[in-house]
Amino acid sequence: MVRRRKTLQRLMSRPDADTPSRGVFTRRALVVLGAQMAAFGLLGHRLYGLQVVEGDHFARMAENNRVSRRLIASPRGRVVDRFGIAVASNKVNWRALLLPEETSDIPGTLDRFSALVPIEARDRARIEREIRHKRRFIPVMLHDFLSWDDMARIELNAPSLPGVLIDVGTTRNYPFGPLMAHVVGYVAPPGDKDVAQDQTLALPGMRVGRAGIEQTQDGLLRGQVGAVEVEVNAVGRLMSELSRDEGQPGDEITLTIDSGLQQAVLGRIADQSASAVVMDCRNGEVLAMVSNPSFDPSLFDSGVSQAQWQEWATDPRTPLINKAVAGVYPPGSTFKPAVAMAALKAGTLSPTDRIFCPGYLDVGGTRFHCWSRYGHGALTLKEGLKFSCDVFFYEVARRTGMDAIAAASHSFGLGTNLDIELQHTRAGLIPTPEWRRAHGQHWNGGDTIVSGIGQGFVQVTPLQLATYVSRIASGRAVQPHLVRAISGRQTDGTDGGHWPALDMPEPFLAQLRAGMYAVVNEEHGTAPKAKLDIPGVQMAGKTGSAQVRHVSRALRESGHFDSSSLPWEYRPHALFICFAPYDAPRYAAAVVVEHGNAGAAVAAPLARDIMTDTLTRDPANRKEPPGQVVAEVEDFE
Repeated sequence: MVRRRKTLQRLMSRPDADTPSRGVFTRRALVVLGAQMAAFGLLGHRLYGLQVVEGDHFARMAENNRVSRRLIASPRGRVVDRFGIAVASNKVNWRALLLPEETSDIPGTLDRFSALVPIEARDRARIEREIRHKRRFIPVMLHDFLSWDDMARIELNAPSLPGVLIDVGTTRNYPFGPLMAHVVGYVAPPGDKDVAQDQTLALPGMRVGRAGIEQTQDGLLRGQVGAVEVEVNAVGRLMSELSRDEGQPGDEITLTIDSGLQQAVLGRIADQSASAVVMDCRNGEVLAMVSNPSFDPSLFDSGVSQAQWQEWATDPRTPLINKAVAGVYPPGSTFKPAVAMAALKAGTLSPTDRIFCPGYLDVGGTRFHCWSRYGHGALTLKEGLKFSCDVFFYEVARRTGMDAIAAASHSFGLGTNLDIELQHTRAGLIPTPEWRRAHGQHWNGGDTIVSGIGQGFVQVTPLQLATYVSRIASGRAVQPHLVRAISGRQTDGTDGGHWPALDMPEPFLAQLRAGMYAVVNEEHGTAPKAKLDIPGVQMAGKTGSAQVRHVSRALRESGHFDSSSLPWEYRPHALFICFAPYDAPRYAAAVVVEHGNAGAAVAAPLARDIMTDTLTRDPANRKEPPGQVVAEVEDFE
């Protein structure tokens, strides 16, 4: 027993062989525990950062994955006539867009889309070019004017078309088609230069004005870009529209034009190659401006085919040119009142002076013929205008000189840049000796003589002729204009008192008006066909026939010359200018019929009908348009 107790005591007093192992294990456990606590600490710190410090940021990122915000083109402003009838508006256009930032395989997406809705090679090249040059968040137009079947196929295959969406936009609508094309103009997709100047033009649906009011008022019509927020699912398919900001619509432009009168004027012109301008001679408002033939402006929005462009470009009647402002013509005898005013102001002619016409005027070795081979005898100024005697005005021009004639002509608006709201207008030309010398040529007396009857180098536009006769009628330096109001704010010039008086004595203007009255209303005047069939209302006017090719002296003196037998392109232009009512001038008009041959026979009756329509409608004094339908869309398609 004692031995067993001693043995137990001896064993208990021995060092424990396992003690070092337990120490190592304890230290290892502490290290692991520390590492775990550090890892949990870092994880907790990171979770705190993600959920608390950066929680809002990641919430926004998550929201952005669900919500897509896209810039959209703002609605383009309307263009309306003086009575509020739309002549340029917008209509719905369903289109397919591609957001480059939402797809990682753009070529594949384009291939799959093209299998559903074919994309032409030139459109594919345009899409790829836009993707390279635009920022990735700006949508690129894949296809517009989608049909319902097109949209159904796209929606059905949306999971395989990441970044592709269907959007509703607008396209330009021109209810009057060719009728208003030269005045309103047209829009077209922006080019690279346009986008370089304004990045918002890269948005699908944005258009740039390329002609007419659409071009000159483009900045006002565009408005400000808007935005739309849509909800999308994991594959980018549109689920719902959350909000839409249409942006700031463009301004509404109110024109001075009466679209009903415009239609009436075109109806009178019919199929002739001609132009006509009707103005309120008291304030310069252009009530009608027609250039025929015309074109369909809507084609430029969707794209003009090569065949169509070739047809326009080769048409000798030049449908793309606004003849009213860009067509230049010798004014012929319509120029004679300007020559008369120059002589009256220079003192080289008085109203009672008489000039004898034997049917020709010999100057040096050249004979200048009167249109009447038998002559007119001795004439006063009024009679010279009434009979449109060439010899009378040959002599007046010779006495007065070209510099004085040019000065008077410019005061009337001829040969000047009229500040109207249109591009591509031409100034025409009133030649002078200085102009001739600047071109390395000598001015001789014959140049002055032929200029006295509106031939030679003299060139004017129909708009200038309408301005010219408006200034004769009103005695004021009225300026033609097309914009009457911008978003309801009236523009300057609608009040006749805005325009200053001409630097021309009223008695002299009265002499011109009296001569133009005689042309239409007195016996043996040159334009009896222009007389109005409206009781108590008279019109004053002046005929013109402008040669486009030289006629030899021998042919003239043979007595067998007949310009109407010439090919169309060689016949003289037919012109007529007029104003009415004579005793209280309100409206002025100018008509030019290309190669119409005789102003008295062709342009005068046309002007009479146009003035009758104008006086009947009386647009300058109306608040509302007449009750009849002005035009239907199908009439001009």
